[in-house]
Amino acid sequence: MGLLSEGLTQILIPVAALVGIGFALLQWFIVSRVRVSYDSGDANGYNDRLIEEEDGANNLEVTIKCAEIQNAISVGATSFLFTEYKYLTIFMGVFGGIIFLFLGSVNGFSTKSEPCTYNTGNICKPALANAIFTTIAFLLGAITSVLSGFLGMKIATYANARTTLEARKGVGKAFITAFRSGSVMGFLLAANGLLVLYVSINLFKLYYGDDWEGLYESITGYGLGGSSMALFGRVGGGIYTKAADVGADLVGKVEQNIPEDDPRNPAVIADNVGDNVGDIAGMGSDLFGSYAESTCAALFVASISSFGIGHDYSAMSYPLIISSMGIVVCLVTTLFATDLFEIKNVSEIEPSLKRQLLISTILMTVGIAVVTFFALPSEFTLFNFGTDKAVKNWHLFFCVSIGLWAGLAIGYTTEYYTSNAYSPVQDVADSCRTGAATNVIFGLALGYKSVIIPIFAIAIAIYVSFSFAAMYGIAVAALGMLSTIATGLAIDAYGPISDNAGGIAEMAGLSHEIRERTDALDAAGNTTAAIGKGFAIGSAALVSLALFGAYVSRAGIETVDVLTPKVFIGLIVGAMLPYWFSAMTMKSVGSAALKMVEEVRRQFKSIPGLLEGTAKPDYATCVKISTDASLREMIPPGALVLLTPLIAGTFFGVATLAGVLAGSLVSGVQVAISASNTGGAWDNAKKYIEAGVSDHAKALGPKGSDAHKAAVIGDTIGDPLKDTSGPSLNILIKLMAVESLVFAPFFATHGGLLFKLL
Repeated sequence: MGLLSEGLTQILIPVAALVGIGFALLQWFIVSRVRVSYDSGDANGYNDRLIEEEDGANNLEVTIKCAEIQNAISVGATSFLFTEYKYLTIFMGVFGGIIFLFLGSVNGFSTKSEPCTYNTGNICKPALANAIFTTIAFLLGAITSVLSGFLGMKIATYANARTTLEARKGVGKAFITAFRSGSVMGFLLAANGLLVLYVSINLFKLYYGDDWEGLYESITGYGLGGSSMALFGRVGGGIYTKAADVGADLVGKVEQNIPEDDPRNPAVIADNVGDNVGDIAGMGSDLFGSYAESTCAALFVASISSFGIGHDYSAMSYPLIISSMGIVVCLVTTLFATDLFEIKNVSEIEPSLKRQLLISTILMTVGIAVVTFFALPSEFTLFNFGTDKAVKNWHLFFCVSIGLWAGLAIGYTTEYYTSNAYSPVQDVADSCRTGAATNVIFGLALGYKSVIIPIFAIAIAIYVSFSFAAMYGIAVAALGMLSTIATGLAIDAYGPISDNAGGIAEMAGLSHEIRERTDALDAAGNTTAAIGKGFAIGSAALVSLALFGAYVSRAGIETVDVLTPKVFIGLIVGAMLPYWFSAMTMKSVGSAALKMVEEVRRQFKSIPGLLEGTAKPDYATCVKISTDASLREMIPPGALVLLTPLIAGTFFGVATLAGVLAGSLVSGVQVAISASNTGGAWDNAKKYIEAGVSDHAKALGPKGSDAHKAAVIGDTIGDPLKDTSGPSLNILIKLMAVESLVFAPFFATHGGLLFKLL
């Protein structure tokens, strides 16, 4: 037994979650004190308290304009998410039914208790109970995931105009407003995920009692629910944002030679809405899915080890206690950005965000040591594919820590390859001198090269954690990488908020100086968004491997032998799936963007006075094109991911499905990292030329030059790579693994129909 009693554990976990929620609400309250009212109850449609300004920049008209634009973005984002969630509610009902039918049929819907799968001397609850509780857990995970994305989107659309207005007082004020808003999302998501999981476990325990094996097997449905919502959120949001972005860029920047966020551009509102539904709502659901799955994988493996058999509640809750410590650590880390250090000029923005990652990692390492010492017994055994592996508590400290530091290594590598402060992106920008073709060649090369260090970091983390603590070690390494999720998400959400703030500044006609400040915030946000995607992909690799191990254990597979034809066909098909999925999502963006480009061109031709600024564009039609296209196009890629494990497991059996999972994991991680980093590098190469900060950048510019046009084309190609295909791939590998684990009892009993017939 560890030093931490069960009673104290039961108190600490919910308290940490409630502290996280309280801190998020405090940040939201501070942001809300920046006034941007849009009150239709007033005689002229606006409130007198519209602004609270310093240094004499008391321009009511500008603030009214900002409020109008903010309202349009918020309405667009909310209506898209509500429409998307209507479809997803139907999906939740149907897929919940499938889970119940498949798992209930394992033992013919019997209500009799049966011998446990692992601890065979004991009697466990019937398979029907597992079916019911897994379905409930699935629905809880799905609802929490949707809620995480929606709350994040609401705070982002609430904060964008506030960031713009604060930029008039200085870059430091604008930075703090954007960062506080991002941290609202980060803490709400981390705390909600932890709290719902904790409450679910305790409620399920009322029925399961001493059957911890059945309890934690049914809890895996929570991870499946979280990730399936994330898939549709990521793909749907990604198609939406990139259709609008590509349409706005190609016609606005390249053809009409007007700025990116110019109010004359009909696609501009759809573009700003897209930032919120793709990069905020989609990203929130994605990282929540990773967090839920890594926790579920760790809990499942622990439940069939000495922790579960010996009913050691504190040791069993080790993954939840790590997440609780993570919330406290991230809370302290956030204070460094918002209260302890003040940003006075543009050059301090990016270092401040990078410092957040480093501080949270160092503090969390100490936190892990404390948690490991108090929560775990000094020696215990872990389940290792049918054998027991003796492990000491300090072994687990190394497992969690190596996951945490591997995440930092991936983050910093991503930053090196995607930030325009370093030579890789500057080389890509330089290649624009000779046109778009060389820009594309250099960008692709950079993306492929950027895979090397993250893969070594993941490989080392896997080797060390598996050597120390088998599959449980890999699950907690993934959890280590995600333990600072609140800070990671705050940095991530900061990017789209700053991007929107820049768009609002442009549309509201604010001065060049303020636009420069919001551009600087946005450029830093671009790099941090790439770091966030790096984290998401790295953690997805570890999570998938942990889930793969849990699946192999649950399906009763002794060894996965690559030389057997059943496994090898699965392996080669699995490795193909990320390419098939990427093809679908890229083509979806392309066809949606095609419609958008045609609509924007039509408006420029048919609305007299649009280019001169005397007429208003029809924003609503462009928003509708993006919405319709994304909702229609997200279904085929989603179906591919969700049906593959069901078809492979049912018709070809557990060994072939193991091959599919291994193949998709290995190829998916590489494709995801290179796609995200290529797109990020092209985007920042374009921004490097536009900003013209160095002599080299000035020689390539200014906006509208041939080099700049080549950079815009590269950025446009990179958009679907970095914001649709790349980030969605990490959900593909996680979702297939967690789905296989949930359905493993069915596949083990009834799977392999084709091979049985032959």
